[in-house]
Amino acid sequence: MTTIRNEVLYRLYFVVAMMVIAAVVIFAKAVQISVLEGDYWREKSIDKYVQFRKLEADRGNILSSNGSLLATSLPFFDVAFDPNSSGMLESDFNKYIDSLSYCLADFVDPSFTPGAYRDFLIQKRQEGAQYVPIKKNVTFEQMKLIRQFPLFSMGQFKGGLIVMPKFRRERPFGLLAHRTIGYVREGITPVGLEGSFNQLLAGEDGQQLMMRVGDDIWKPIEDLAKIEPKSGQDVLTTIDIDIQDVTEEALYRAVDRHRAQYGVAIVMEVETGAIRAISNIGRTPEGNLWETYNYAVGSATEPGSTFKLATMLALLETGHVDLDDSIDIEQGRTKFYNDEMVDAYPHKLDSTSVQHIFEMSSNVGMAKLVQKYFGDTHKEEKFIEYLKQFNLHLKTGIEIEGEAAPYVKDAFDAKNGWSGTTLPWMATGYEVMLTPLQILNFYNAVANDGTLMKPYLVSETREYGNTLERFPPTVIKRKIASSRAIKKAQFLLEQVVLNGTAKKLKTDKYNFAGKTGTAQVNYKRLNDKTHVGGYQASFVGYFPAEKPKYSCVVLISEPKEFGIYGGEVALPVFREIADQIFATKLELQEPLNAKPAEPLVRSQLPDYNIGDRKEMEYLLKTFGIKYMSTEESPLVLLRAESDTLSLLPYTISKKRIPSVVGMGLRDALFVLENLGLRVEIGSGCGRVIQQSIKPGTPVRGQTVYLRLG
Repeated sequence: MTTIRNEVLYRLYFVVAMMVIAAVVIFAKAVQISVLEGDYWREKSIDKYVQFRKLEADRGNILSSNGSLLATSLPFFDVAFDPNSSGMLESDFNKYIDSLSYCLADFVDPSFTPGAYRDFLIQKRQEGAQYVPIKKNVTFEQMKLIRQFPLFSMGQFKGGLIVMPKFRRERPFGLLAHRTIGYVREGITPVGLEGSFNQLLAGEDGQQLMMRVGDDIWKPIEDLAKIEPKSGQDVLTTIDIDIQDVTEEALYRAVDRHRAQYGVAIVMEVETGAIRAISNIGRTPEGNLWETYNYAVGSATEPGSTFKLATMLALLETGHVDLDDSIDIEQGRTKFYNDEMVDAYPHKLDSTSVQHIFEMSSNVGMAKLVQKYFGDTHKEEKFIEYLKQFNLHLKTGIEIEGEAAPYVKDAFDAKNGWSGTTLPWMATGYEVMLTPLQILNFYNAVANDGTLMKPYLVSETREYGNTLERFPPTVIKRKIASSRAIKKAQFLLEQVVLNGTAKKLKTDKYNFAGKTGTAQVNYKRLNDKTHVGGYQASFVGYFPAEKPKYSCVVLISEPKEFGIYGGEVALPVFREIADQIFATKLELQEPLNAKPAEPLVRSQLPDYNIGDRKEMEYLLKTFGIKYMSTEESPLVLLRAESDTLSLLPYTISKKRIPSVVGMGLRDALFVLENLGLRVEIGSGCGRVIQQSIKPGTPVRGQTVYLRLG
């Protein structure tokens, strides 16, 4: 028995000892967690359930030159309800739950009946829910209405209303300048002005202490440490809404009509380099038209004949070429080594002037001129130096990202394909690549008497309507060529319109200057022929030619219907844009009083008009017309004699019907109705040209019918 009892006691002591050890271990761990590691675990707990969360800042606006909104952020709100808010009283919940349910069912979610909404909210309160979604993407006006609902009107803590603001980027003008304005999206490279000025536009996000109440659901906690977000700055662009609209409409119609792959149009202010319109219309894989890519800035192609202006300017700069010089163009067909070059249009001309070569855009003529003056081994480098003098080898430096680098070969650079035919082909716009913006900037410099400006899209940044920073026009180079060469280049561009490839669309309303261009794209030179994959039609110019205000480039790639040449595809778009700008911009119109008024002859003077003396005198003085007046009378007759107007007294008999022919309707009514006559108005407008009763007829209360004209 003793042995058994001792064995039991040993086992008991062992169990007790193990329990004591376990208790000590647990106690030690508890002390470690609560005391030694307490701060760490409390912080982890807070991080899991309570965090400072980002409050999105209001993104700044992108504005047109006149302050119209091109891109703006509209506020939207996610609305929720905390039926167990710490500040909500039971009595308030019970008092307002019926009316709140009615408002929610009636104005927010009609799929619920008021009774069903009431039962739903009571159930959520009983379940201890702290976040009940009410509605997402609520507008500002809807949010103001919801804030006035019973119980919600008591605020977040007493009323349980949770309002989480967010912003959505909107473009009031839709497609207008879509790619230039650009976008900033998570995981995608920023594009356009939105990307280039993202840091200014984005502002500074705020912070709000929030509690997690569900999977990625957080509700704000009242906390004085909240950091308010700082709104982004506004960006004022150089885009003119009216010019942009005209440009996009004209380009869209042309790309659609010609079934082209894409089209580009840019309008620039000559003196400053400000971009007033920039449009890119491309074709999606489905065949729809959209601003798929900023070809104007990001796509460098062989420009074709529009590059001939650079070739001609280089020739003029040598001082050895003049416009009336003669060159043999071999009826538009010649060979350089084994490669044949032909003119775009067949002709039978042998020799012609340099001016005519440019007007008719002769490939053979331009290539032979360059070969004559730069073809010597020691001079080929000089041609490239002139191109670099014109800055054609450099980017324009426009603010938005993605500008393609121009491609101009260095002389004798075999790695880049320099050969014996490179120079003549460069003369006609091949083996060189430029973006539409880069070629336009060159033409703009010629229009600007040789001063090269930096194209720019942003004129200033603003905050709450106040200017923070201005970006003035920037001169890149004071003179790209001599004044003598520039003047001759300007003359040639005017002659292209008056007598050359653009003459079909010249207008009597104003003069413009420019150059047509047609380039082959996706071509391959084979042994027996050249394979052409398509064409690129373009026109670059400026207007008015005498005092240029705007320059413009239009490029349409791979037109498939109704023509392929620059003069029949791109030039009509230029004319439409220029016509609309010229018709709507007052600064392009010559004031009527710009010249001294010519003396009026009798046939041009108003004659035999009857009316009120004071009104007649006021009109004559306003238009600066001299007149003579003899004696005072309420009504006067205006008579023209030689080159002088006379105001003669005109009396009305009270017994006989007077003549009111020549009077305005108001004066005629005044005279006739004061005699007790009834008046009926017939057709026409303006002054009285006929009355139904002859003058001199006795007055008997008749009805007089008047015809105006």
